[in-house]
Amino acid sequence: MSAAGLFITFEGIDGAGKSSHIQALAQALQDAGSRVLLTREPGGTPLAEKLRELLLHEGMDALTEILVVFAARRDHLRCVIEPALARGEVVLCDRFTDASFAYQGAGRGFDLQTLALMERLVQTGAGADAQRLREPDLTLWFDLPPAVAAQRLQAARSPDRFEAEPAAFFERVAAGYAARATQAPQRIVRIDADQERAQVAAQVRAALQARGWLAAPGGGA
Repeated sequence: MSAAGLFITFEGIDGAGKSSHIQALAQALQDAGSRVLLTREPGGTPLAEKLRELLLHEGMDALTEILVVFAARRDHLRCVIEPALARGEVVLCDRFTDASFAYQGAGRGFDLQTLALMERLVQTGAGADAQRLREPDLTLWFDLPPAVAAQRLQAARSPDRFEAEPAAFFERVAAGYAARATQAPQRIVRIDADQERAQVAAQVRAALQARGWLAAPGGGA
């Protein structure tokens, strides 16, 4: 385990099941002796949670969405994520910048170069190292067919502004996640989320075991 902590993000379209698995992984890491911070995006700070409510329920164009998301992310990084990593904690975050490229980039059709510029601007210098671009150490991408995700959501809750988007939007978002995974294969691990919960959980654990961050059942790291 790194003395500077670990930053692990969970990604996927709405309904992919990542939120339940992030809780289970947090418990497994705590049981193994790690200090764990569980957080989410947009959100994680009082200011960012207020911005989250605006994002989910108020109409706005793609550029406004980007500005709101990255404003929340900057506050989240400065006030929560970077301090926790400096303390040597494991930060588990439900969504991060990959979601911006998938939802606003691929889903809304927003310019990817502008997104990359925002990523560098917001995620550089948020911690003690003024030159460092903060990226996750590992991203678990829960890949689920959008039609299956829609069925899960329909049975779960009333949709927010994003969840109410048509199927074509989520097809684009899913393609955006796949593109990000292709660009960062060392960081992003695909989790086949179209399986039973136990099988999905086993994939999550295996991703951490492969990096020596979680002990295999019955023994070694």
